[in-house]
Amino acid sequence: MKIIVLMKQVANKDAVLRIGPDEKWINETDVAQQTNESDGYALEEALRLKEAKGEGEVVVCSLGSQSAKTVIKDALARGADRAIHVVADDANKLSPYQIAKAIADAIRDENADLVFAGLQSDDASYGQTGVILAELLGIPHATIVIEVDRGSLGDTLRVKRELESGWYQWFTYKLPTLLTIQSGISQIRYASLKGIMAAKKKEIRDVTPSIEAFAGAQTIQKVYMPLKTKQTQMLGNGDAKAGAVELVEKLKTEVRVI
Repeated sequence: MKIIVLMKQVANKDAVLRIGPDEKWINETDVAQQTNESDGYALEEALRLKEAKGEGEVVVCSLGSQSAKTVIKDALARGADRAIHVVADDANKLSPYQIAKAIADAIRDENADLVFAGLQSDDASYGQTGVILAELLGIPHATIVIEVDRGSLGDTLRVKRELESGWYQWFTYKLPTLLTIQSGISQIRYASLKGIMAAKKKEIRDVTPSIEAFAGAQTIQKVYMPLKTKQTQMLGNGDAKAGAVELVEKLKTEVRVI
């Protein structure tokens, strides 16, 4: 059994973010980086699935600049067997389709039984890369997975998905398949000293995407901080009843909540 886990490097949640001079992305100078949260849970679930099976291989795949090696090495230290690094500078300028296309080209020959991805990234939060990747690979997918039945693994895998309004769904998927994992699905393990030492000997294969992989680009016009505005209106000229009537009218015609 082979499981490929997609992992992304993002800015630390506690970092102070500033817009870059070109207003196309944040200024990443001196910004601490970390593993995307839901990707960490995807890796943990892949490792637990491998342990439950008693055999197999967990391969990490990350797209980004050379700094993404930090995320890759951390994943190898936690227990992944090897890694594929799709080298791409300015990855923040790529659309979910472009990212999925480059990753699909890099992992297609691996013929993985399962592909795990985080539900969405903490920076762009598109939540589309895993879904598009499944389509490009020609395999089924399940989104917002909150539980994996490790005892059901064979030619199929049973998973629990989160739906709207507090509803859930158990569904059985035929392998190969792709799952996007929700944060909080399990308790993430730390890298041990033994794991850190072992990671130094594990393979990291660099892949350079073709120019064709980045066709059909989307462009970011501008990144900016949310604008904070406040406007106060006095209703009724001191008459509570008249003010109430005006308020109801505004809620109906302007805000449209009633």
